[in-house]
Amino acid sequence: MGRSPGVTVDGARLRFAADAVFDSLDMRIPAGRWTCLLGPSGVGKTSLLRLIAALPAEGAEIAGRVAADDGAPLDGRIAYMAQRDLLAPWASVLDNVLLGPRLRGEMRGPAGRALKDRAMALLDAVGLADRAGALPAELSGGMRQRTALARTLMEDRPVVLMDEPFSSLDALTRHRLQALAVDLLAGRTVLLVTHDPLEALRVGDRVEVLTGRPARLAPAPIEPGGSTPRATDDPAIAALHGRLLERLAAGDGPDPPTAAREAAE
Repeated sequence: MGRSPGVTVDGARLRFAADAVFDSLDMRIPAGRWTCLLGPSGVGKTSLLRLIAALPAEGAEIAGRVAADDGAPLDGRIAYMAQRDLLAPWASVLDNVLLGPRLRGEMRGPAGRALKDRAMALLDAVGLADRAGALPAELSGGMRQRTALARTLMEDRPVVLMDEPFSSLDALTRHRLQALAVDLLAGRTVLLVTHDPLEALRVGDRVEVLTGRPARLAPAPIEPGGSTPRATDDPAIAALHGRLLERLAAGDGPDPPTAAREAAE
């Protein structure tokens, strides 16, 4: 993998019928750093993530430009982890992690064996090596989410988009996997959508808040500083947590219409 590029969103517009999720939205995602995106439910966080991934919702009217700052196409350089685990029900945990390489025809010969070894190492890292042969139906929700995280890491892409990847995990597992993801994705350009301000402050180099309808970014992102993952009991993080909650509360207006909220979320 070469240098991870920064990503620029210019003039993004997303509309469902008469409802504008966002309009003329600009965003900069710095290269090789973690950017965390927070905002109230239905504001359009997932929609923005999918727009960057070139996966807009059906029926959406879209406009604007998404580009890498190195001038090369983003196609083939993004790994995307959705809110739902989207595991193939007929495939084992190991085969789900290897789904991308298998679909690309990369599993033949020594290269395939090396990929399998890497997949097993990732499953060991997320605590699922002993469930490699299990089917998704045999897993808890947290185990399924960990499998999806391992599959995302397996893609080894320079740009990683993650939509609440730790939301289904218990507190201790979430804490451990946040640290693991920070370690394994070091040097990547990461955009993480989360509802948890402390999670954003623990892992993010830059924290953006999306509010309003049409949605807009708060004027100045929060940049906690220091190395990640940060200690959440640090007084400086506690102070930033208060600022972040105030910023979220200030922009948390009435919910958008139900259909638009479901599409945006």
